[in-house]
Amino acid sequence: MTFTEFETVLELRRYTLHPGRRDELIELFEREFVDPQEEAGAHLFGLFRVPASPDEFLWLRGFRSMEARKEALEAFYFGPAWKAHREAANATMIDSDNVLLLRPVLRGLTSPPPGSQLYLSVPAQPSDAFAVFETEPSPNNFPQLPVRSDGPFSVSFSREPAGELLEPTARSLLR
Repeated sequence: MTFTEFETVLELRRYTLHPGRRDELIELFEREFVDPQEEAGAHLFGLFRVPASPDEFLWLRGFRSMEARKEALEAFYFGPAWKAHREAANATMIDSDNVLLLRPVLRGLTSPPPGSQLYLSVPAQPSDAFAVFETEPSPNNFPQLPVRSDGPFSVSFSREPAGELLEPTARSLLR
């Protein structure tokens, strides 16, 4: 994972899916939603299976700023890719509102080598983390997509098993 200007604002999105539909959503997501979101101005870092939770899908996207987030989300969610495939995507989901809006606290540490495992820790474990984020205090400027407001939260990404193992999908975007 490279921490660039796209990580000023980060969304950690955790979906609960209908039983047995995770691979269906991931295939649709990788085929239809990654490129259009990046073209709209979002940067997708990773799409993950949570091995301990077979009906969960977790993914990360970043933005240069809150205003850039709003512009990218408007371009994508009001655009043709989402309009064409939203019903199929939404049909796989029970809940898509478990979303943290985050800002960096600590970044620029050594990124994990290609092929390494990624762990998600809450609360942050700075000693073994390569990035630590906390709740972004700005109001959600794209209310069509709810974000959690029951924080504050800290999230760290590490190479050590201090938290929950995440398994990258076929089109893992960690770069």
